[in-house]
Amino acid sequence: MTYGNYPDLSLVKRALVIKMRHHGDVLLTSPLFTNLKTAIPRASIDAFIYKDTLPMLEGHPAISKYILYDKEWKKLSLFAKINKEIALLKAIRAGGYDLVINLTEGDRGAIAAKISGAKIRVGFDPKNSFCKKGAFTHLVKLCPHPRHNVERQLDVLRRMGIFPTDEQRDLYLHIPEEARQKVASMLSRQEILPGEYILIHPASRWKFKCLSTKQMAQTILSLRKKGLKVVISAGPDAEEIAMVKEILSQVPDSCVLNCAGQLTLKELCALIEMSRALICVDSVPLHIASATKTPVVVMFGPTSEQNWGPWMNQRAKVVTQEFSCRPCYQDGCGGSKVSDCLFSLPVSAILSALDEVLCNSLYNLKSSPKYEDLASGFSSSSCTVPDIKTCPSRTR
Repeated sequence: MTYGNYPDLSLVKRALVIKMRHHGDVLLTSPLFTNLKTAIPRASIDAFIYKDTLPMLEGHPAISKYILYDKEWKKLSLFAKINKEIALLKAIRAGGYDLVINLTEGDRGAIAAKISGAKIRVGFDPKNSFCKKGAFTHLVKLCPHPRHNVERQLDVLRRMGIFPTDEQRDLYLHIPEEARQKVASMLSRQEILPGEYILIHPASRWKFKCLSTKQMAQTILSLRKKGLKVVISAGPDAEEIAMVKEILSQVPDSCVLNCAGQLTLKELCALIEMSRALICVDSVPLHIASATKTPVVVMFGPTSEQNWGPWMNQRAKVVTQEFSCRPCYQDGCGGSKVSDCLFSLPVSAILSALDEVLCNSLYNLKSSPKYEDLASGFSSSSCTVPDIKTCPSRTR
């Protein structure tokens, strides 16, 4: 037994990584796959994820196969749903895995790990759940202090004796060329070139993470007054599309390209990659921007920027307010679904942060064609830190 009691990975031929969470959470696991493949290069590594999150990892060179759980199964009859669940677990059992890593605290991942029959099963310590503890051969201790989710995932590898360097912790996101071409074509029809528009993604599946539609409308009006081209996006959810519609109803005289609900996830990635800068809340576009190194301004309220903020993106700016109660991790103040720390955020703070990331982009990327002539509409005096607290991107 070694000091760290690490598992012996020398005989691992097949591995399975489980991450049953939302899109952004899944994208943040990409460095784990990269480093695991580096550690066991001859092993085949599969991913067990929700079907709708597949685009976040699809195309990752370290992943051989995807086992997908379809959330639509919830709409089936109880008997049909059970049959689907059993068939999926049988497929995992038949996979002949030597190593299973569960990155999710829920029951489904623990059950899959146990049923897999893998000799090495690694998961987060469930503390008081003795049944879940029995599902794993190696338990990962949870850090009691704020820690970025990427590092939290990599702690699983550290528990196995794999210690990534700083350079090995970056995100990986594959964007197909056809997605880029479709987005470029859509932009060209509106006489918009890649690299010359500000992209605003105001929505999240959790509305308590969002600012008011009035604040976002005022932001758009201010950008248009500067002569900047604006594109707005949102997911296909009806509430997100309705939110964008309400925002645009307050800027009737401003020409804004509305892409809400019209893009696939890979196309949204391309739209973010091609943008001059992104303005968003704590949602998956933030993490996409971290992967594509797109300049980004992100507003945080009840959630923690230390856990979920920009990752290894030097052209990112977090905008928050110094409220004693934040981050509270609540669904709005008192469970109201409305977060005062966001609804009271001055639009001027967003604009000042945008000035700063654009100026930093110009300084660092003067030779890049994507960022040529970006100074139009922004003076050097605009490169100032706003009064509202802004936090630089975490790199570790």
